[in-house]
Amino acid sequence: MPSAAVFSCVILGSLVANVNLVYPQTMMHAAAPGGTVNLIGNDSAVLDSGETKKDIPCTVTPVKPNLGFDLRMHSGYEVAIPLRELSGDGDLLTIVFRVTSARAKDSPVFFSQKFTVPDIDADAAGDAYLGGGFDVGEGDYHVDWMMRDRIERVCSSSWDITAGLSGKDQSVKLTIERDQIDASDQEFFKEEPPVARLDPGSPLKVKILVNFAPQQGNASSMQPIDTSALVSILRNMSREPRIRKFSIVAFNMNEQRVVYREDNSDQIDFPKLGKALTSLKFGMIDYKKLADPHSGTDFLAKLVIDELANNTSDAVIFAGPKAMLDENVPANGLKDLASVSFPVFYLNYNLFPQQNPWRDPIGNVVKRLRGSEYTISRPRDLATSWSDIMTRIVKLKLVTVEATSSH
Repeated sequence: MPSAAVFSCVILGSLVANVNLVYPQTMMHAAAPGGTVNLIGNDSAVLDSGETKKDIPCTVTPVKPNLGFDLRMHSGYEVAIPLRELSGDGDLLTIVFRVTSARAKDSPVFFSQKFTVPDIDADAAGDAYLGGGFDVGEGDYHVDWMMRDRIERVCSSSWDITAGLSGKDQSVKLTIERDQIDASDQEFFKEEPPVARLDPGSPLKVKILVNFAPQQGNASSMQPIDTSALVSILRNMSREPRIRKFSIVAFNMNEQRVVYREDNSDQIDFPKLGKALTSLKFGMIDYKKLADPHSGTDFLAKLVIDELANNTSDAVIFAGPKAMLDENVPANGLKDLASVSFPVFYLNYNLFPQQNPWRDPIGNVVKRLRGSEYTISRPRDLATSWSDIMTRIVKLKLVTVEATSSH
């Protein structure tokens, strides 16, 4: 079973056997406000029966609710189907399930999903794996689930889940209300809703330098867990009401280039950021850069000098996974930053810190600038780290304002 950190987002679709996703999982709505969801055929009767049916001999495994970096509880299911049961000239699998809160049994939430099946030989071995998911707030829930094929063969199951924060996670404030049921959002870069900003006498400005890269530096793509975590870190910052201006620089250490820049904006433009990131070619490194063992260090040194030497923000925050280079930025390369008066922080996204406990070159830069580094392995790490960062920024800003006004 995935850990809370790993299962931060549910992937919808096939894992093997080329079972293709036709439509994204959708939340079903009643035809009129306050009405009921109309199900077709025998679906309603199957869900209401609560019986386990195996006309299609599938195996359904519930996924326990886990806290994601987006501070929502993610749950769902995985289903395995023997390939021989899907043999033939293609099929259509329809999944319908409902989730009911124990405190609102008269208001279940329905979801549907369809998958097309390609031509499969009658003697095919192995299983096809499908999955789906949903988000819930803290509380107790009941799930009724069914899947049918074109000839109305049915596989059905039901189970109970409890979503709750335990241990140190109890201090985390979820972004989904108790007993609420919602679709799992796979649109990572959707626009952030407006935030009611505070209007202090001296508004705060921050500059964020984020390394958009996978945990495994040589990976050919960003895993959804990595994208979700990095975007969640940025959204957490963007929702801070005490910050009035954001400057963001998105870069990639593998390609050694800045991908996106935004200066002194009232809010982070996530759609534009997401569009810019599509230009990244993960797993590919320019031959000239590969042949030069110093190119990565040189890029990082120039980036740090360019962005920090003339910085006018109240704080600079680095974020991203470890950037493991062959060498660190030499101390004399940072001599122009010896007198920086603003605080510097590093939110190091590292799911498995025990496997890579060593400080990376970005961490060494932050240390030389007398900054602070935080390891983000779990959602609660983000909440506690950000609280500490804001306390430090506000305190230093207050000291600066008082010193200026006293002259």
